[in-house]
Amino acid sequence: MQGICFSILAKVAFIKHCLTSQYILRDSKMLQSLSHPIKTLLLTTCVVAGCSPATSSITTDTTQPLTKPANMTENHMTMPGSNVEGWTMHHGKGGGKPVVYQVFTRLFGNTNDTNIPWGTIEQNGVGKFNDFTDVALQGIAELGVSHIWYTGVPHHALVNDYTDFGITLDDPDVIKGRAGSPYAIKDYYNVNPDLAVDPANRLVEFEALIARTHANGMKVIIDIVPNHVARQYESLSRPEGIANLGENDDTSVEYARDNNFYYVPGQAFVVPEPKGGYQPLGGESAPLLDAKFTEIPAKWTGNGARAPQPDINDWYETVKVNYGVKPDGTYDFPTLPKGYDKKGVAEHHAFWQDKKLPNSWYQFHDIVHYWLEKGVDGFRYDMAEMVPSEFWSFLNSSIKVKYPDTFLLAEVYNPSLFREYLHIGKMDYLYDKVDFYDSLKAVMQGHGDTASLASVQNNVSDVDAHMLHFLENHDEQRIASPEFAGDMHKGKPALVISALISKSPTMLYFGQDVGEDGSEETGFGDPSRTTIFDYAGVPAHQRWMNEGKFDGGSLSAEEKALREYYKIVMNISANHPAMLGEYMSLHESNLTAKDYGRLQFSFVRHAHHQDHVTGKIKHRALLVVNNFDSENSLISTLSLPDTLVNQWALSQSSYPLHDLINKGLGELRVTKSGAYFDVNLAPLASVVFELTWSVNHE
Repeated sequence: MQGICFSILAKVAFIKHCLTSQYILRDSKMLQSLSHPIKTLLLTTCVVAGCSPATSSITTDTTQPLTKPANMTENHMTMPGSNVEGWTMHHGKGGGKPVVYQVFTRLFGNTNDTNIPWGTIEQNGVGKFNDFTDVALQGIAELGVSHIWYTGVPHHALVNDYTDFGITLDDPDVIKGRAGSPYAIKDYYNVNPDLAVDPANRLVEFEALIARTHANGMKVIIDIVPNHVARQYESLSRPEGIANLGENDDTSVEYARDNNFYYVPGQAFVVPEPKGGYQPLGGESAPLLDAKFTEIPAKWTGNGARAPQPDINDWYETVKVNYGVKPDGTYDFPTLPKGYDKKGVAEHHAFWQDKKLPNSWYQFHDIVHYWLEKGVDGFRYDMAEMVPSEFWSFLNSSIKVKYPDTFLLAEVYNPSLFREYLHIGKMDYLYDKVDFYDSLKAVMQGHGDTASLASVQNNVSDVDAHMLHFLENHDEQRIASPEFAGDMHKGKPALVISALISKSPTMLYFGQDVGEDGSEETGFGDPSRTTIFDYAGVPAHQRWMNEGKFDGGSLSAEEKALREYYKIVMNISANHPAMLGEYMSLHESNLTAKDYGRLQFSFVRHAHHQDHVTGKIKHRALLVVNNFDSENSLISTLSLPDTLVNQWALSQSSYPLHDLINKGLGELRVTKSGAYFDVNLAPLASVVFELTWSVNHE
């Protein structure tokens, strides 16, 4: 199904923009497949970011610019300058970095392996909140996990009939998949009824999951999708005094500041014309499935498309939320004075208190505080850069002054906007997708150069602790899929780099640690990505789940070994003090070493502290070497730069090295001519040498 997968085309404008115009527009076939509004969004974003389109053949229209339990404590440290900037760096459970485990909640506990394309919930099964037992949660915790991102929790549009519980029937003509997109929220004040054993008590079951997660030493993250909601938004569970989104809108005008949505006055919504053989529900019949959906007047579509009939490639299942950005792109709200990028959350919060702001700002303020009061510990904000950074200043400062340890992660793809959404928007963490992930993926696929990793890491050196690293998530291809690397082992050196190169948190996607390949044909969307739209079982993950035992009993020996590798690496990330210390690349200084080149990468991490008893400075460093070559070993002698030897005050001597991954030993030799250590790495192998020493305090 070309051109209709949310994870590809819905986000293409942000996944590929703002590196170079040639990069954005190099794939002419891809560009031609996009609807006009998506092209417009892509090109407009490019212009905003300061790049020039490579072609002038496309005409652009004006578009939108883009209570925690008493026994729970948050380990966090203040970053340099945080008194000014209001940043928080969270610690992992062991004092190192946070580890986020993203789990697609609907799929996690499903033991059904039928996997009929477009299968019903009865045919293919569905996981429940209750499947996250204490045993399951401890299995997750083994990976060093500090935070679980339960994806797909808020009640979104879906095909199942829950009218017996007072929930209106959703229309399949504006639903992607049978289980629905988790990013087309129908009711922000309740949870997906599919996930509950008793849909009438679904919120109680989720609250119990929050408590269980906390009891097992981890924190809870859920999605907030600020840019768009389902076309049929209807909150049955909203607290008294809170209006439904759009309930008080003036629908006679395209835009009004306090309207929650944008409108096409006088025109009715028209269901998109299917393309490429696509049929809703795979061509099966269902109630309300008639190529019609009543919406008068039509609303703007979630990606900013303004036509009453969006294209099938548009985010047609959603409508765009209005934050006070006029149709011409100008702002209908106050902006922060110059210098607020250097001020903390208290100053930001104070600024907004006497301002009259668009109604949608207050609506989402109420939504996030509702969930925080229920014990949720953080949010992952979908497509945050499509919402003005001033709104984020307002919202996140209101969170941080009351819940300072809240974990705030945002999906921002444009590198030129990173600092704006950190400094102004007061996010804790952003996706490091464009640049770092893309560069690492190219190396894993065999056509990239590891030199790019040092370069992109240097580009974010001032904010590296706030750039979340990942190798998989619900939008990206599985490493083991033929469309990506085709071999789960090719992810091993990438994992070591991604998890250990910076102070940033690392995110794992469920099934990643056992080599899930995403090969199932499940309905909406294509293989290589585990479905987020349909009911399905996830085979490799199910083998680890082992019929609810969560002991890996059905895994192959190869899959078990991979999971053990993940446990080792992720616990280094979560526990080792060097993870919060300094980084230096060893790559450039070793390019002349035997067998070392574009398929190898090395770096150090270093931290130190003063022993209050002896007065000595105790140092702990990690020497990390990675071999991406799938055929050849790396047998070589690498060196440390003289500047590093001097900085560390290493004397001419021999220092033992302990390999934390392979449990072997090595030696660092410091002589008059330099500091050297030997490596012997098999294809796709890594070494993490720990070096410890003390020096007298001067």
